Amino acid sequence: MATEKFPVTPAVRALRAAKVEFDNHLYTYVEKGGTATSASALGVDEHCVIKTLVMEDENKKPLIILMHGDCEVSVRNLARQIGAKHIEPCQPNVAQKHTGYLVGGTSPLGTRHPMPVYIEESILSLPRIYLNGGKRGYLVSLKPQDLLPVLQPTMVNAATAN
Repeated sequence: MATEKFPVTPAVRALRAAKVEFDNHLYTYVEKGGTATSASALGVDEHCVIKTLVMEDENKKPLIILMHGDCEVSVRNLARQIGAKHIEPCQPNVAQKHTGYLVGGTSPLGTRHPMPVYIEESILSLPRIYLNGGKRGYLVSLKPQDLLPVLQPTMVNAATAN
């Protein structure tokens, strides 16, 4: 029986370097399928699939926010909590330039350029999360607390129901 080959991305290298235990999950990527597609393919709750969103402030400084797959980011609440006047999503080509990842395969780990990371606080109460592993159609699952020393994120409360 052949063993499945999992990608070795900058995100995987970052997790290995930090000695974080994680599991690999491959699924068939669907363009614009989002977290609903990956959650369905893996048979997990979409709330536990965490999306990595690249945004920028009024000065075009990039930032990453990690959000539940079934929630949206209130950019107004996020801006207020981080002391910015305005926050908006980056254009896909700009996000790729900052992270080194294609949109749909963006991981907060192993980004090309360091940038601040914010995490929806309620994510930390989940027993296990599914996070993009740095390639379309590839997630890693791990304990959310294991991300804290690696990403050093700032906790925020910016979720709105989908």
